[in-house]
Amino acid sequence: MSSDKKTTLPARIADNKKAAYNYFFEERFEAGMVLHGWEVKALRQGKVQLTDGYVVIRDGELFVIGCQINPLKTASTHVSPDAVRTKKLLLHKDEIRRLIGKVEQKGYTLVPLNLHWKGGKVKCEFALAKGKAEHDKRDTIKEREGKREVERAMKVHHR
Repeated sequence: MSSDKKTTLPARIADNKKAAYNYFFEERFEAGMVLHGWEVKALRQGKVQLTDGYVVIRDGELFVIGCQINPLKTASTHVSPDAVRTKKLLLHKDEIRRLIGKVEQKGYTLVPLNLHWKGGKVKCEFALAKGKAEHDKRDTIKEREGKREVERAMKVHHR
């Protein structure tokens, strides 16, 4: 019996559930994240919140802003943890250049969708997204409620 670390780590660390409600996704990307040791330990405990996060491009580099990683109570005394620190995303230069062109178009933004483990490293999945108007959000709610009603009817029918 060998103890494999990958089996103990959940694949998904955190999801941004509000993103699908607020945005239409055009294209998805996966990037590595530059993190401190205390942040990785906190991620293993699930102490992260993505809902207010967004991705910006500065000087040809990608950064996640507003992604909150809460430090563990057992954090070392010589480390001064900052829960809302701006985290750098690692992506190939040509992909970043292509994103810069698309983000400059009207209405497009970069939204983090989830954080997950891949090969022992933390990856951030984000999307090139366009904001939904209020009537689109109402349509999303109607669709969700419609699906729920169909599932309820199917459940009752199968009994």
